[in-house]
Amino acid sequence: MSRPTLTPVADAARAPAPPTPGGTVEEAVDTLARTLWGEARGEPVRGIEAVAAVIVNRVRAAERRGGFWWGGSVVAVCRKPCQFSCWNADDPNRPKLLAVTAADPVFAACLRVARRAVAGLLSDPTGGATHYHALGLNPDWAAGHTPSAEIGRHLFYATTE
Repeated sequence: MSRPTLTPVADAARAPAPPTPGGTVEEAVDTLARTLWGEARGEPVRGIEAVAAVIVNRVRAAERRGGFWWGGSVVAVCRKPCQFSCWNADDPNRPKLLAVTAADPVFAACLRVARRAVAGLLSDPTGGATHYHALGLNPDWAAGHTPSAEIGRHLFYATTE
C-alpha cells in the first residue's frame, strides 16, 4: 500500500521535497505543527504526539478506504472545516497560530513531532485513534464509543465514524 502523504524523508526541514497530494512535505510539516500547537500546546510531548497520531491515523484510514470525508492528506485533514478548532476562522487563537515561529519553544517541539509524523517515524500511543476530545467534554460523536487512550487532558477514540 502506498502512503504518498507519509513517505519517509531524510530531513523534511532541509531538503526540498517532491510534491505530495495535499501539498509538499514542508507544507504538511508546517500545517501539522501549527495544528499541534493550536490543539495541544498545553500538553506534554506525549500529548502532542497523540494528537499527531490522530491526524496520521485519519490520513491512513482515508488511504485504506480510497478517500474519506475528512481528507486524504495531512494538510487536508488538519484544515478540514470544523475538525480542529484552531483552524476555525472565528477561533480567537487563529491569528497566534498563523504567526507563531520556531522561536517559540513549544512550536519548535511541535515542528519536531510533525517532522517525525510526516516521515512515518512516530509511534501511535492512541491505539489507532481517529478522534479525541478534552477531558470534561462530552461531544455527541463520542456517545457509545469507548476511549482507546487517555493521554494528558484528552480522551482518544479509535473510530472512523
